[in-house]
Amino acid sequence: MDTQGLSTFQRQVSDLLLRHRSVLDVSSKYQESNSRVNRAVVKAVTECGCIEIQASRQPFEPEQNLDQVKESLDTHMTGGLCDHCLDVVKAEMGKNLFYLTAMCNLLDIHLEEVIEKECKKLSTLGVFNLR
Repeated sequence: MDTQGLSTFQRQVSDLLLRHRSVLDVSSKYQESNSRVNRAVVKAVTECGCIEIQASRQPFEPEQNLDQVKESLDTHMTGGLCDHCLDVVKAEMGKNLFYLTAMCNLLDIHLEEVIEKECKKLSTLGVFNLR
């Protein structure tokens, strides 16, 4: 999505947000929508089975260079989301973006600026941005 699309999306959210105008309501809805994204991924594993998770400690050797570290790290996930689970996860992510954008609107923050600032930080700091 280009910057014009982000601005349009932010205006649409502002126009559509009727019931939850309180920052407390939006904050709790944002948190709930984040949980629903996580739940949709978990259900893809536990109910559908289209993806599997088998996790263990990530190998990390101090003498490895960054490329070697990237190569050795695992997602712990096998398979891929089926069409149904993909649709559900995308829908939940959309709701999550809606409430993130609603929070931006309430705080008079332009989502585009948040993304641009994070992009610049990632470009400048690179791997030193690890959190």
